[in-house]
Amino acid sequence: MPGELTRDGRLLFLTRFIRLFAYGALSVILVLYLISLGLTESQTGMVLTLTLVGDATVSLVLTTQADRIGRRRTLILGALLMAAAGVVFALTRNLLMLTIAATVGVISPSGNEVGPFLSIEQAALSQVVPDRSRTATFARYALAGSIATAAGSLCGGAIAGVAYRPVVFLYAALGIALAIIFSRLTPAVEVSGQGTSSEVATMKDLFGIQHSSRIVFKLASLFALDAFAGGFVVQSFAAYWFHLRFGVEPAVLGAIFFGANLFAGISALLAARLARRFGLVNTMVFTHLPSNILLILVPLMPTLWLASLVLLLRFSISQMDVPTRQSYTMAVVRPEERSAAAGVTGVARTIGAAVAPVFVGLMVATPALMNLPFFLAGGLKIAYDLSLYKGFISHRPPEEA
Repeated sequence: MPGELTRDGRLLFLTRFIRLFAYGALSVILVLYLISLGLTESQTGMVLTLTLVGDATVSLVLTTQADRIGRRRTLILGALLMAAAGVVFALTRNLLMLTIAATVGVISPSGNEVGPFLSIEQAALSQVVPDRSRTATFARYALAGSIATAAGSLCGGAIAGVAYRPVVFLYAALGIALAIIFSRLTPAVEVSGQGTSSEVATMKDLFGIQHSSRIVFKLASLFALDAFAGGFVVQSFAAYWFHLRFGVEPAVLGAIFFGANLFAGISALLAARLARRFGLVNTMVFTHLPSNILLILVPLMPTLWLASLVLLLRFSISQMDVPTRQSYTMAVVRPEERSAAAGVTGVARTIGAAVAPVFVGLMVATPALMNLPFFLAGGLKIAYDLSLYKGFISHRPPEEA
């Protein structure tokens, strides 16, 4: 597979690494940082929710138009919005300014992908690699992101041991670096390699999706449920939960989530082999179910060591559905609709995840309810797995037909 990656493919792997490093570094300290600025837990939950709502809006606008206005331009704009948000978060403690920056800019409270980047990069990668290599490429792409998030979490936790604000400035600087690298992509990543510009320009119905609308919106609704469940345990609040429950300091939090994200990356790499043997849908569902049971068990552990161990076990299988989910979405839509399809499903996930942090802020502030987010997340994710299997087991991608 490495030999099949073009220069553009390698650049997209690099941007993925830089971006997820920034997300990982910020997510470990984001809640602690906002509370250190004087915000309450409820206000912090509101800011995180508006962050995700803003990310969803930006993503929907940019990804559904990316194939028309240019993928490179859209990626550069997203990187500049990421840098701008980081600068504002670093320079002010005013709630209104933070809320505006959270809504308009690109901030990741979870350590996971937000903004328009993932959708457009998936479409571009699907274009520059053969179909037979798509899932394996996406698995390595996910691994690169998980390693980057892990390294960022470790780095962010170490820096935060001295001060929080330098981590936020680092986030802004990496946004600028992304804009520069995106400008180096070639025209090969644009949709013109798959269809004529007139075809793309006329695809305005249903957020840029004509032929694949039914399956895309069905997938989007299920992905929104999964993300809503995941919103109860975003990395920022999970780190804060460990801090409240066991008195864990930022440097230790960084080490815990370094291991968690490293295991997540390895699990994503194994997903490609399982998908070749058992199929994309089976791999998505039957690796995700046990990880959600482990998620429910985390708050039931009496010690930091046991809670960390269960969390690491959960992450060791939790991300096998990521490259398979992404590859499946790209496989069942037309090439000229890939950016829009990835954008719509990605926005659905962001919107789903945006709702939960408001409730999590209230739960964490109430000692009797602080464990409830883990139970809600695990139960809802199990419902998602069963619904996905029932709805899509008979709809196979072309390489499995």
